[in-house]
Amino acid sequence: MTDYSYVALACGLIIGLGAIGACIGIALMGGKYLEASARQPELMNTLQTKMFLLAGLIDAAFLIGVGIAMLFAFANPFHA
Repeated sequence: MTDYSYVALACGLIIGLGAIGACIGIALMGGKYLEASARQPELMNTLQTKMFLLAGLIDAAFLIGVGIAMLFAFANPFHA
């Protein structure tokens, strides 16, 4: 295997594991939101705002990982 094949493998792992982590995080957060809004329906609007803010932050962390993977894929800083 060449150095470029390791970079492609690493990029796939970064994107794949980041996507899995983001999906699990948003799923857990959505489930907790539904539980909390079922227990206290008067706080639903406040909780919904916080949930969407956190969902955006979780997705932003995943997209930062995608950006780093694309940096390694197209402009590899380790290639001399």
